[in-house]
Amino acid sequence: MTVDEELNKLEDAIRRLKVEYEVYFNGGAPRPPHDTLFRVENLIKRYSTDQSKLNISQRFRFSALVQKYAVNNQLCRRKLQEKEEGRSLTGMPRRPVEAPVSDGVVRVVCSDPGAETGKVEQLLRAMRAAKRQVGERPDGLDAATFRRFIQEKTKQVKAALNCDKVQFSVSIEEGKVKFKATKAD
Repeated sequence: MTVDEELNKLEDAIRRLKVEYEVYFNGGAPRPPHDTLFRVENLIKRYSTDQSKLNISQRFRFSALVQKYAVNNQLCRRKLQEKEEGRSLTGMPRRPVEAPVSDGVVRVVCSDPGAETGKVEQLLRAMRAAKRQVGERPDGLDAATFRRFIQEKTKQVKAALNCDKVQFSVSIEEGKVKFKATKAD
């Protein structure tokens, strides 16, 4: 096999490695692509130790491929570390940890749902989980529609009960999902 053919093979292997890592990070593969990584590293080691076999254009191409591999490898290592630590690329936990309530009711206090998107998302997750728990399909819960509903309900309760904050609760009573909005203490 000629040097140019091996460089083509290295380029294809780097591209394949990148794709296989993306498949792994998106949940399509159960484990990282160690075998492809091993092949790429062996090809790089072969020419890194003795570059006298390469002419100037091949050296340039090889160094560009090594640089491309290094950038992708660094990115994949960071993503892998973040996945193992349970973080997303922004450094925030993927799933906010919610303190379990002893009675199984999720309670959230809102004063301005437009600004408190995290609380609205927590309510939405609780609604979906409760629906799944009672055997209903949570597909009908659209995030944008739910957000608008929470904003409107907050305005209504604030006006009706003359308060600044509204407490929303999601619970399961008698096999049905119950959603309540009351004046917060």
